[in-house]
Amino acid sequence: MYHFLTGPGFWLSIGICLTGLLARSVMYVKGLNWQLDRVAYTAHPKAGLKGAARSILFWILPFGTRSWRAHPFTALLIYTFHVGLICIPLFLAAHQMILKEKTGVFIFITLDQKSADILSWGVLVSAVFLTLRRIALPEVRILTTKHDYLVLLLSVAPFITGMICRYELGSDAFWLPAHIISGELLLIAIPFTKLSHILLFFLSRAQLGMDFGIKRGGMNGKGVAW
Repeated sequence: MYHFLTGPGFWLSIGICLTGLLARSVMYVKGLNWQLDRVAYTAHPKAGLKGAARSILFWILPFGTRSWRAHPFTALLIYTFHVGLICIPLFLAAHQMILKEKTGVFIFITLDQKSADILSWGVLVSAVFLTLRRIALPEVRILTTKHDYLVLLLSVAPFITGMICRYELGSDAFWLPAHIISGELLLIAIPFTKLSHILLFFLSRAQLGMDFGIKRGGMNGKGVAW
């Protein structure tokens, strides 16, 4: 089972994830309206790229936007959650060993065990509070569906199973394959769920940044026909 999961299962989940994200990105770009969007972007690339970079930068910086600063506790939870989701899969030594073995890619940044534990607990605690937030706040609850809870569960399942293995709370014969399966299911789910924002966030923020950088006051009406 282990050899299948770290062999064909690994490549299948990676392939579905990357192919699906590529398809979603093509669909996103092709979905832009020629008259309203892409004409302006191609006519004013300098202003558009500046606006795109500014939009992405301020949204990934902690408290870089007014919205983040208006809700500091939520911003902290979201940042903690996402930092753990990114750093643990990429920089944990055990994960890097598998990545190097299968792909030949070696990442020079490695998390020590203590930092990995802190980030993992941060993901789990943040997930609990984000779930309670969806239940407690009417303005969030009304927008939440069962799908959202399922996506959140998929996101934290590799961390739950990973922590069980880390603290040896059960049999590795069961929990290690469960950890790998949950991670690969997460990869497969990314292109088909809201988890696709791992890529679409950057595309949408770039589009909005270009839109405001060119048409909505960024150029102050200079050189824009409309």
